[in-house]
Amino acid sequence: MTKKREPDVAILEYLEQQNRPYSAVDIYNNLHKEFGKTAVEKSLETLSEDGKIDKKTYGKQKVFAPCQSKYGDYNENELKGLDCNIKELQEELTLLSSQVKKKDNELNGLSSQIKTEDAVAAIENLIKENEVLKDRIQKLKTGTVLITKEERKKIFENKEKNVSHWRKRKRLTTDIVDSILEGYPKSKKDLLEEVGMETDEDVGVSFPK
Repeated sequence: MTKKREPDVAILEYLEQQNRPYSAVDIYNNLHKEFGKTAVEKSLETLSEDGKIDKKTYGKQKVFAPCQSKYGDYNENELKGLDCNIKELQEELTLLSSQVKKKDNELNGLSSQIKTEDAVAAIENLIKENEVLKDRIQKLKTGTVLITKEERKKIFENKEKNVSHWRKRKRLTTDIVDSILEGYPKSKKDLLEEVGMETDEDVGVSFPK
């Protein structure tokens, strides 16, 4: 059976391994909640009072770190230089991230455009359609008949048939409306608006001559 670790030992070991500052909540989470928050806070205070770790207070926030004396002397100017280097690298990272994002947008734009082979095929189809239309225009200019007499006759017969139906239906509708108007208290315009009816004149159409 594995012996359970004491919080003081586990926390000190963790801080010395990481060698960086943490808050009590950070340590509680990073140790995967092996110990309760109260136990972690109590152990940190005890370790600090015993001089085994350093404690810094920033307002209400407390930060704990391993004693740096055991890691040897440090050069303050060297640390400042490292801080400047970190700042420069962060600025460079921000710039590069912006450039990468811009290139990604350009790449996405190019990817959404038509492929070269598809564009070539589309151009070829348009050229063929253009030639067909040119040929048709030329025939029309020279008076070439593009439909047979039978087709022309059928078109006019259909036209006359449909116009005849149109006249008949309009006449019947007019008779019905006039009959209703005999007992309708308002005008014809009001009646048509009420039933949602549009006349040929309303939509700008008339019987062909």
